[in-house]
Amino acid sequence: MIVQRPAVTAVLAAAALVFAAGCSSGGDAPDRAGSPSKRDGSSRPATGKAGADAPPEKGSAKVTRTLTTGLKSPWGLAPLPGGDLLVSSRDEGTITRIDGKTGKKTELGAVPGVSPGGEGGLMGLALSPSYASDHFVYAYFTTESDNRIARMLYDEKKPSGEQLGAPDTVFKGIPKGMIHNGGRIAFGPDKMLYAGAGETGDTDLAQDKDSLGGKILRLTPDGEPAPGNPFDDSPVYSYGHRNVQGLAWDEQKRLWASEFGQDTWDELNEIKPGGNYGWPEVEGKEGKEGFRDPVAQWKTSEASPSGVAYAEGSVWMAGLRGERLWRVPVRGVTGDPEPQAFLEGVYGRLRTVVPAGGDKLWLVTNETDSRGTPEKGDDKILEVRVK
Repeated sequence: MIVQRPAVTAVLAAAALVFAAGCSSGGDAPDRAGSPSKRDGSSRPATGKAGADAPPEKGSAKVTRTLTTGLKSPWGLAPLPGGDLLVSSRDEGTITRIDGKTGKKTELGAVPGVSPGGEGGLMGLALSPSYASDHFVYAYFTTESDNRIARMLYDEKKPSGEQLGAPDTVFKGIPKGMIHNGGRIAFGPDKMLYAGAGETGDTDLAQDKDSLGGKILRLTPDGEPAPGNPFDDSPVYSYGHRNVQGLAWDEQKRLWASEFGQDTWDELNEIKPGGNYGWPEVEGKEGKEGFRDPVAQWKTSEASPSGVAYAEGSVWMAGLRGERLWRVPVRGVTGDPEPQAFLEGVYGRLRTVVPAGGDKLWLVTNETDSRGTPEKGDDKILEVRVK
């Protein structure tokens, strides 16, 4: 298959594929039909070095304020320099700026080419690592033919409604479907662009070396396969994923990713280049040779995870069907960490979580995305203090 940057061809290279999980009934898939998978996670990495400054055994998470309300199908969240936020609406296809102090909403406009449907639409947002000079906002979205990543110039000096430039596609051809479109993008400490791509419900894609589905991709800011990728001339960074919707790094530059499972286990994985994460051969911790086991796993009713963030020595994971915020201590922890749940059932489905500086997080609720219960209230951005 041909990979995909306008005018750029990237041929996906070979490698065995298998591992993880990615969507939950009531979470982000219509069902989890299919039998539980077997899994081979013989070599799960340690989560930290003994003697490191480990977080407390028991943490806390307290909502300190509601920044804004009245959001429609919010999905991606990108903090701007100065404290304001950009939030995407999956189903509306719009980007809105949120004042970080007052919560005032200013719609920047719709992104041309977005074709919402099922779990597709306008999803992840990320700022260029050179945003201070280039003012590029990156977005992952579904079109009539594929999922793709584009960047737009954001010029705050232009009149309202004209500040967001036309999208410039940097990478295209990611498979699309009614379910499992992935959608999370983030720039890593290496200033490369990472993207979670789902397998669209076609489980074979996760193990197909010629498909972009069921992968974590690593790209340059211009959409080329990033230097140092595990497979020559390929954007693929890791294989065997079902539906990755959360990406975050800790201070040791370890990459953490959340994944929807099918019938049995949702997962938090530590991602290694070239790693084989087992889907559809395995689901959860099975210890099979050749596949990487998750660091933590949950029953699908307890998680259906989407966004993740790193703060205060722990990975914080937003749960959709589980309607809770999970804390997984990873700094200085040896062996299996013990997840801890907060805010269970208080704010409904939780879609996205990002660092807000120090011991604070921004947390986005998600009751208006067709899977939620709007009667519980509209969608919000919450400020949460954690430890």
